[in-house]
Amino acid sequence: MVEYAGIGGLIVLLLSIWAIVSIVGSNAGTGKKVIWVVFVLILPIFGFICWLLFGPRAR
Repeated sequence: MVEYAGIGGLIVLLLSIWAIVSIVGSNAGTGKKVIWVVFVLILPIFGFICWLLFGPRAR
């Protein structure tokens, strides 16, 4: 398991929160929102990058 510490952990946390807020505010269906949120929570860095490239955005 990867551990995050200090400022790096704070940055990962803030980026994950931003992604989740954006996912919830998007026009995607509920099922897609849940899948994206779980993906970002389970794999924070990889999930964030995938969301940034392919995920739903808030308006």
